[in-house]
Amino acid sequence: MQIKPRAVPMLSYEDVGAAADWLRGAFGFTEVGERFTDATGRVTHATLELNGATVMLGWPGPEYQNPARHIEVCEHARRWLSVPFVVDGVLVYVDDVDRHFEKARSAGAALLGDVEEEPPGRLYRTADIEGHRWMFMQPFA
Repeated sequence: MQIKPRAVPMLSYEDVGAAADWLRGAFGFTEVGERFTDATGRVTHATLELNGATVMLGWPGPEYQNPARHIEVCEHARRWLSVPFVVDGVLVYVDDVDRHFEKARSAGAALLGDVEEEPPGRLYRTADIEGHRWMFMQPFA
């Protein structure tokens, strides 16, 4: 039996529940399976899908700092995240990148530029509410 997808990104969040809700609204993901919570009710895991792409969200513990918060206290992180490119991020293929871009913009996503044409397709880069970077691409036919 072949398992698809062959790789599943696993991103850490300070607030998994809020991140999952935001990713659903801004990027159009659907939540699959059940959320896992700890004894205090904190969401510790959620699984999302979009067009066959799967991503897992998790909470690694109270010492974790998301990228958006980390750059507030770390000059090195601020410098390497000053570029508009995806640094340790996720690429997701979409059917209509322009429509997806507008949905993300309307939801307040931190857009790292406009829709661009690169050799593999039309794409844009963005960051979510905790600073994780994403690239959404519509491949050329």
